[in-house]
Amino acid sequence: VLLFLHFVTKNGGGNLVPNAWQSLVELIYDFVSNLVNEQIGGLSGNVKQKFFPCILVTFLFLFFSNLQGMIPYSFTVTSHFLITLGLSFSLFLGITIVGFQKHGLHFLSFSLPAGVPLPLAPFLVLLELIPHCFRALSLGIRLFANMMAGHSLVKILSGFAWTMLCMNDLFYFIGHLGPLFIVLALTGLELGVAILQAHVFTISI
Repeated sequence: VLLFLHFVTKNGGGNLVPNAWQSLVELIYDFVSNLVNEQIGGLSGNVKQKFFPCILVTFLFLFFSNLQGMIPYSFTVTSHFLITLGLSFSLFLGITIVGFQKHGLHFLSFSLPAGVPLPLAPFLVLLELIPHCFRALSLGIRLFANMMAGHSLVKILSGFAWTMLCMNDLFYFIGHLGPLFIVLALTGLELGVAILQAHVFTISI
């Protein structure tokens, strides 16, 4: 991905009239930039620019890893639980560390609604922190489950259609068209899921 971005945007940032590859890079860049503005729009431009590289790299890693799994005989990195869990927990820890560095204990105020009586504050903070901490686990599980389930289903049906096609029987040769059309439909659906999961993970973290 880095080499792709380098070669597309070399010579001073690309061509004045973009070609197809440069248009793709600019589209992804604008998409993630709008994502950052929507999620942390209340911050200044300099602060948003500091977080932009991390968000862009996260999205690109998931985007290309998910799409890579659609290539026959390739390896779907994000269909393995340890990969998605490691990614979600490392980002969660990084965000928490940065939050405490910038805001101190005031960082915990995100879990305390305004106007709450002081005696109830410790209980509310604890109740809000528990789902906040489990969010990293749920994000890793959701990404892993979606990618593994969809890719496994496509693989099973593809093998089923190929087995029917290779049988020396006219009935099976004609009958393979049903699973084949289902595989084509699921492939289109999986492409959408691959892109959507990268987007959902990025905005949820």
